[in-house]
Amino acid sequence: MKTVGLRKNGERTGRKAGAASSAAVVTAGAEGHHTRAAIVQLLLEEGPITATAIGNKLGLAPAGVRRHLDALIDSGQARASRSAPWQQKGRGRPAKQYQLTATGRGKLGHAYDDLAGAAIRQLGEIGGDQAITDFARKRARTIVAGIEPVGEHTPETTEAKAEEIAEAFTDAGFAATTRKVGTGVQICQHHCPVAHVAEEFPQLCAAELEAFRDLLGTHVQRLATIANGDCACTTHVPLLVLPITTSKAAPQTAAQPATVRTNDSGRSAE
Repeated sequence: MKTVGLRKNGERTGRKAGAASSAAVVTAGAEGHHTRAAIVQLLLEEGPITATAIGNKLGLAPAGVRRHLDALIDSGQARASRSAPWQQKGRGRPAKQYQLTATGRGKLGHAYDDLAGAAIRQLGEIGGDQAITDFARKRARTIVAGIEPVGEHTPETTEAKAEEIAEAFTDAGFAATTRKVGTGVQICQHHCPVAHVAEEFPQLCAAELEAFRDLLGTHVQRLATIANGDCACTTHVPLLVLPITTSKAAPQTAAQPATVRTNDSGRSAE
Protein backbone atom coordinates (compact mmCIF):
# COMPACT_ATOMS: atom_id res chain seq x y z
CA MET A 1 0.00 0.00 0.00
CA LYS A 2 1.29 3.40 -0.94
CA THR A 3 1.02 6.32 1.43
CA VAL A 4 0.71 9.79 -0.02
CA GLY A 5 1.40 13.10 1.69
CA LEU A 6 2.51 11.71 5.03
CA ARG A 7 5.15 13.81 6.76
CA LYS A 8 8.11 12.20 8.35
CA ASN A 9 8.89 12.99 11.94
CA GLY A 10 12.11 14.66 10.87
CA GLU A 11 10.29 17.01 8.53
CA ARG A 12 7.79 17.99 11.19
CA THR A 13 10.52 18.55 13.73
CA GLY A 14 12.50 20.61 11.23
CA ARG A 15 9.56 22.89 10.51
CA LYS A 16 8.84 23.37 14.18
CA ALA A 17 12.49 24.15 14.79
CA GLY A 18 12.48 26.65 11.92
CA ALA A 19 9.38 28.38 13.24
CA ALA A 20 10.85 28.53 16.72
CA SER A 21 14.06 29.99 15.31
CA SER A 22 12.13 32.69 13.41
CA ALA A 23 10.15 33.56 16.50
CA ALA A 24 13.36 33.84 18.49
CA VAL A 25 14.80 36.26 15.92
CA VAL A 26 11.68 38.43 16.06
CA THR A 27 11.70 38.41 19.85
CA ALA A 28 15.39 39.27 19.94
CA GLY A 29 14.85 42.15 17.52
CA ALA A 30 12.05 43.59 19.65
CA GLU A 31 14.09 43.25 22.81
CA GLY A 32 17.05 44.92 21.13
CA HIS A 33 14.86 47.85 20.07
CA HIS A 34 13.55 48.34 23.61
CA THR A 35 17.06 48.08 25.05
CA ARG A 36 18.37 50.68 22.59
CA ALA A 37 15.49 53.01 23.50
CA ALA A 38 16.22 52.59 27.22
CA ILE A 39 19.90 53.41 26.69
CA VAL A 40 19.01 56.50 24.66
CA GLN A 41 16.69 57.62 27.44
CA LEU A 42 19.50 57.27 29.99
CA LEU A 43 21.89 59.21 27.78
CA LEU A 44 19.28 61.94 27.54
CA GLU A 45 18.47 62.14 31.24
CA GLU A 46 21.83 61.34 32.87
CA GLY A 47 24.51 61.81 30.23
CA PRO A 48 27.44 62.01 30.23
CA ILE A 49 27.30 58.51 31.71
CA THR A 50 29.64 55.50 31.57
CA ALA A 51 28.80 52.15 30.00
CA THR A 52 29.22 50.51 33.39
CA ALA A 53 26.66 52.83 34.96
CA ILE A 54 24.24 52.16 32.11
CA GLY A 55 24.68 48.40 32.57
CA ASN A 56 24.08 48.66 36.32
CA LYS A 57 20.92 50.69 35.91
CA LEU A 58 19.44 48.49 33.20
CA GLY A 59 20.81 45.16 34.37
CA LEU A 60 22.77 44.58 31.17
CA ALA A 61 26.14 43.00 30.48
CA PRO A 62 28.91 45.49 29.60
CA ALA A 63 29.43 43.90 26.16
CA GLY A 64 25.75 44.36 25.29
CA VAL A 65 25.77 47.99 26.41
CA ARG A 66 28.88 48.78 24.38
CA ARG A 67 27.38 47.16 21.28
CA HIS A 68 24.42 49.53 21.45
CA LEU A 69 26.65 52.51 22.23
CA ASP A 70 28.91 51.73 19.27
CA ALA A 71 25.87 51.60 16.97
CA LEU A 72 24.65 54.96 18.28
CA ILE A 73 28.09 56.49 17.75
CA ASP A 74 28.34 55.08 14.23
CA SER A 75 24.98 56.66 13.35
CA GLY A 76 26.05 60.00 14.81
CA GLN A 77 23.47 59.93 17.60
CA ALA A 78 25.95 59.68 20.50
CA ARG A 79 29.55 60.55 21.28
CA ALA A 80 32.13 59.43 23.83
CA SER A 81 34.67 61.39 25.84
CA ARG A 82 37.07 60.60 28.67
CA SER A 83 35.98 61.32 32.23
CA ALA A 84 37.55 64.26 34.00
CA PRO A 85 40.20 63.33 36.60
CA TRP A 86 37.92 64.27 39.48
CA GLN A 87 35.27 61.88 38.14
CA GLN A 88 37.63 58.90 38.01
CA LYS A 89 37.17 56.21 40.63
CA GLY A 90 40.17 54.01 41.34
CA ARG A 91 43.29 53.63 39.27
CA GLY A 92 43.75 53.18 35.55
CA ARG A 93 42.68 55.13 32.54
CA PRO A 94 39.64 57.41 32.91
CA ALA A 95 36.46 55.66 31.81
CA LYS A 96 34.63 56.81 28.72
CA GLN A 97 31.45 58.76 29.22
CA TYR A 98 28.67 58.81 26.65
CA GLN A 99 26.06 61.39 25.76
CA LEU A 100 23.63 62.20 22.99
CA THR A 101 24.58 64.48 20.10
CA ALA A 102 22.31 67.08 18.52
CA THR A 103 21.42 64.46 15.90
CA GLY A 104 20.41 62.00 18.60
CA ARG A 105 18.26 64.56 20.39
CA GLY A 106 16.68 65.53 17.08
CA LYS A 107 15.31 62.00 16.68
CA LEU A 108 13.38 62.26 19.92
CA GLY A 109 9.87 63.61 20.16
CA HIS A 110 9.47 67.34 20.68
CA ALA A 111 6.76 69.99 20.82
CA TYR A 112 8.26 72.51 18.39
CA ASP A 113 5.22 72.31 16.11
CA ASP A 114 2.89 73.02 19.03
CA LEU A 115 5.01 75.98 20.09
CA ALA A 116 5.15 77.41 16.56
CA GLY A 117 1.41 76.97 16.12
CA ALA A 118 0.69 78.70 19.42
CA ALA A 119 3.00 81.59 18.51
CA ILE A 120 1.33 82.15 15.12
CA ARG A 121 -2.13 81.95 16.67
CA GLN A 122 -1.10 84.62 19.18
CA LEU A 123 0.28 86.72 16.33
CA GLY A 124 -3.08 86.44 14.58
CA GLU A 125 -4.97 87.50 17.70
CA ILE A 126 -2.79 90.59 18.00
CA GLY A 127 -2.42 91.64 14.37
CA GLY A 128 -5.06 89.69 12.48
CA ASP A 129 -4.67 87.59 9.34
CA GLN A 130 -2.51 90.23 7.67
CA ALA A 131 0.09 89.86 10.40
CA ILE A 132 0.28 86.11 9.72
CA THR A 133 0.59 86.75 5.98
CA ASP A 134 3.37 89.29 6.54
CA PHE A 135 5.20 86.83 8.77
CA ALA A 136 4.87 84.04 6.19
CA ARG A 137 6.18 86.31 3.42
CA LYS A 138 9.16 87.40 5.50
CA ARG A 139 9.97 83.77 6.27
CA ALA A 140 9.84 82.80 2.59
CA ARG A 141 12.01 85.78 1.60
CA THR A 142 14.55 84.76 4.22
CA ILE A 143 14.83 81.28 2.70
CA VAL A 144 15.55 82.65 -0.80
CA ALA A 145 17.62 85.62 0.36
CA GLY A 146 20.47 86.29 -2.05
CA ILE A 147 18.71 84.84 -5.09
CA GLU A 148 18.19 87.39 -7.85
CA PRO A 149 15.03 87.30 -10.02
CA VAL A 150 15.46 85.68 -13.40
CA GLY A 151 16.73 88.10 -16.04
CA GLU A 152 16.26 86.96 -19.59
CA HIS A 153 13.51 84.36 -19.93
CA THR A 154 14.80 81.29 -21.74
CA PRO A 155 14.18 77.63 -20.92
CA GLU A 156 17.79 77.36 -19.74
CA THR A 157 17.73 80.40 -17.43
CA THR A 158 14.32 79.52 -15.99
CA GLU A 159 15.38 75.94 -15.26
CA ALA A 160 18.64 77.16 -13.70
CA LYS A 161 16.72 79.59 -11.49
CA ALA A 162 14.37 76.81 -10.39
CA GLU A 163 17.39 74.73 -9.41
CA GLU A 164 18.80 77.66 -7.45
CA ILE A 165 15.52 78.00 -5.57
CA ALA A 166 15.47 74.26 -4.84
CA GLU A 167 19.00 74.44 -3.41
CA ALA A 168 17.95 77.28 -1.08
CA PHE A 169 14.98 75.30 0.17
CA THR A 170 17.15 72.22 0.64
CA ASP A 171 19.45 74.27 2.86
CA ALA A 172 16.35 75.22 4.87
CA GLY A 173 15.47 71.55 5.43
CA PHE A 174 12.95 70.94 2.63
CA ALA A 175 14.98 68.31 0.66
CA ALA A 176 14.02 70.00 -2.61
CA THR A 177 14.87 68.85 -6.13
CA THR A 178 13.91 69.79 -9.67
CA ARG A 179 12.95 67.62 -12.61
CA LYS A 180 12.08 68.27 -16.22
CA VAL A 181 8.51 67.33 -17.14
CA GLY A 182 7.37 67.98 -20.70
CA THR A 183 7.83 71.68 -21.48
CA GLY A 184 8.16 72.61 -17.84
CA VAL A 185 10.19 71.95 -14.73
CA GLN A 186 8.88 70.92 -11.34
CA ILE A 187 10.24 72.02 -7.98
CA CYS A 188 9.65 69.09 -5.61
CA GLN A 189 9.99 69.57 -1.86
CA HIS A 190 10.19 66.04 -0.45
CA HIS A 191 10.09 67.17 3.16
CA CYS A 192 8.40 70.05 4.96
CA PRO A 193 9.73 70.96 8.41
CA VAL A 194 6.60 73.05 9.08
CA ALA A 195 4.00 70.69 7.58
CA HIS A 196 1.88 70.38 10.72
CA VAL A 197 1.82 74.14 11.23
CA ALA A 198 1.06 74.74 7.54
CA GLU A 199 -2.03 72.55 7.86
CA GLU A 200 -3.51 75.22 10.11
CA PHE A 201 -1.87 78.23 8.46
CA PRO A 202 -1.91 77.90 4.63
CA GLN A 203 -0.33 81.37 4.44
CA LEU A 204 3.03 79.60 4.83
CA CYS A 205 2.52 77.63 1.61
CA ALA A 206 1.04 80.63 -0.21
CA ALA A 207 4.07 82.77 0.68
CA GLU A 208 6.45 80.14 -0.72
CA LEU A 209 4.51 80.09 -4.00
CA GLU A 210 4.58 83.89 -4.11
CA ALA A 211 8.36 83.84 -3.66
CA PHE A 212 8.68 81.35 -6.53
CA ARG A 213 6.57 83.59 -8.75
CA ASP A 214 8.54 86.73 -7.90
CA LEU A 215 11.91 85.11 -8.60
CA LEU A 216 10.85 83.27 -11.75
CA GLY A 217 8.84 86.18 -13.14
CA THR A 218 5.99 83.99 -14.37
CA HIS A 219 2.88 82.22 -13.25
CA VAL A 220 3.68 79.01 -11.35
CA GLN A 221 1.21 76.34 -10.34
CA ARG A 222 1.19 74.40 -7.09
CA LEU A 223 0.20 70.82 -7.87
CA ALA A 224 0.30 69.26 -4.42
CA THR A 225 1.37 69.90 -0.83
CA ILE A 226 2.50 67.77 2.08
CA ALA A 227 0.18 69.79 4.32
CA ASN A 228 -2.74 68.43 2.27
CA GLY A 229 -1.56 64.85 2.69
CA ASP A 230 0.48 64.46 -0.50
CA CYS A 231 3.91 62.81 -0.50
CA ALA A 232 5.74 65.97 -1.63
CA CYS A 233 5.15 69.65 -2.34
CA THR A 234 5.29 70.05 -6.11
CA THR A 235 5.25 73.30 -8.07
CA HIS A 236 5.08 73.39 -11.86
CA VAL A 237 7.13 76.06 -13.64
CA PRO A 238 6.57 76.51 -17.40
CA LEU A 239 9.77 76.94 -19.38
CA LEU A 240 8.24 78.40 -22.54
CA VAL A 241 7.16 81.71 -21.03
CA LEU A 242 7.44 85.43 -21.59
CA PRO A 243 8.25 87.85 -18.77
CA ILE A 244 5.27 89.39 -17.03
CA THR A 245 4.92 92.92 -18.49
CA THR A 246 2.46 95.75 -18.20
CA SER A 247 1.06 97.13 -21.47
CA LYS A 248 -1.01 100.29 -21.96
CA ALA A 249 -3.05 98.58 -24.65
CA ALA A 250 -3.96 95.55 -22.56
CA PRO A 251 -4.18 94.60 -18.89
CA GLN A 252 -1.26 92.86 -17.22
CA THR A 253 -1.10 89.21 -18.12
CA ALA A 254 0.88 86.25 -16.91
CA ALA A 255 1.85 83.25 -18.96
CA GLN A 256 0.01 80.07 -18.05
CA PRO A 257 1.81 76.76 -17.46
CA ALA A 258 2.10 74.51 -20.46
CA THR A 259 0.01 71.37 -20.47
CA VAL A 260 2.17 68.45 -19.51
CA ARG A 261 1.67 64.74 -19.19
CA THR A 262 3.38 62.83 -16.45
CA ASN A 263 3.16 59.17 -15.58
CA ASP A 264 4.37 59.54 -11.98
CA SER A 265 1.65 61.62 -10.40
CA GLY A 266 2.49 60.09 -7.04
CA ARG A 267 5.93 61.67 -7.03
CA SER A 268 4.49 64.89 -8.38
CA ALA A 269 2.56 65.28 -5.17
CA GLU A 270 4.07 67.96 -3.01
